[in-house]
Amino acid sequence: MNRTEEFLSALDAVRAREVPGEVMARARRSLLDYLAVTCAGAAFQRGKLERYFAAAMPEAGASAAIGTRRRFTLKEAVFLNGLNGHALDYDDGTNSGIIHLGSPVFSLLLPLAERGGKTVEEVLRAAVLGYEASYTLAVTIQPEHKARGFHATGTCGTPGAALAAAELLGFGGEERFRVFAAACAASSGMLSVLDEGSELKPYNVAKAAALALDSLWMGSAGFRVHPDSLGGARGFLKMMAGRADVELKPVLLGGTYAIMKTYTKPYASCRYTHPAVEAAIRLRGQVAPDEVEGIAVKTYSLAVAGHDHTEVKGPYSAKMSIPFSTAAGLLCGKAGLQEFSEESVARPDLLELARKVRVEADEGFSEAFPGRQTAEVTARTARGEFTARVDFPKGEPENPLTDAEFRERYDGLMEYAGVDGATRNRIFDAVMAGTGMVAGVLEGL
Repeated sequence: MNRTEEFLSALDAVRAREVPGEVMARARRSLLDYLAVTCAGAAFQRGKLERYFAAAMPEAGASAAIGTRRRFTLKEAVFLNGLNGHALDYDDGTNSGIIHLGSPVFSLLLPLAERGGKTVEEVLRAAVLGYEASYTLAVTIQPEHKARGFHATGTCGTPGAALAAAELLGFGGEERFRVFAAACAASSGMLSVLDEGSELKPYNVAKAAALALDSLWMGSAGFRVHPDSLGGARGFLKMMAGRADVELKPVLLGGTYAIMKTYTKPYASCRYTHPAVEAAIRLRGQVAPDEVEGIAVKTYSLAVAGHDHTEVKGPYSAKMSIPFSTAAGLLCGKAGLQEFSEESVARPDLLELARKVRVEADEGFSEAFPGRQTAEVTARTARGEFTARVDFPKGEPENPLTDAEFRERYDGLMEYAGVDGATRNRIFDAVMAGTGMVAGVLEGL
């Protein structure tokens, strides 16, 4: 059995299992989170979307581009869903895989389900498989993958979304094999989209979803594929990890589904910033921002490179900056959408405080990652030093949002997007019930 056969056979074993109730409950929350984040993402970059529409002149169609209140062709809707789903960098993910899981998967599944008359329940079951596929590939090739400059959400998100879609549409084994091979060939995504104020990070998710759709049609068309797209000297694993002999991690790693390993973000910035943000918020009762002479942040090494900049070039740059996010936590007591708006990232007091923050890797914290996601923040003042430490930031499986906190987050994102109370309540109830049609859920978005 080659590497591809081994991987797909393991996923088939997952497909054959009855999905536990707690996993389906988590999937319902993941879908609601995706819908809210995507609607808010569309609102956040409305100006850019209008310029995109003016330039591209996309063809109208029957598929909802979530958050735009417009309908386009299937492929355009899938692309825009991915673009908006990751626009705020507020979507779910995992630290161990260093990957956002839901945005590529749901960006493809929902338009397909809308077109095919599928139920919410069918989408959720397909999503559980897609999460598992994307995560298993990502955790297999990390951290070498990130070190080589790849964005796993773009690379591993493509085959994961494609396999989820094949499951939703009931593809047989040979079709799934071809779909997976095409998706591996299509996978791409570079991490330089985080650097120098670049705003292209959501583009990786948009491409992942759109390329997964293309892979679906290539697989169904019957094109002959390589028998082992994962293995060998020129396969996916060698390309993405730098060596062909990388150990293929088991599905259901550690005995839990990938979707149960995901975080839900309480702060509107890169997940690497969250432990420091939370520690800074804890310091507010002890330290006044105007007395701070300097702030030292110690955290794990993977969080430092590309996230230690103190010069902020706009909202995307601010979201990727541990110094700016930490300053927002200390100065504002929160790090929500407003703290990363165009107006906020130009605030002189926030920028001045951010320039006082220095970030360094701690060997012990690095060794403990991803089991712990630690940051220690020390504020230096004339009165002395004050320190707070966070090992599991809010939203991790070890420290999850309560039902009330999740609902507050959902409502806040939907309100930001301009979705009225009646519509967001209807959507919430429909997804939690799980039995309705996807087309009904997407109505009005």
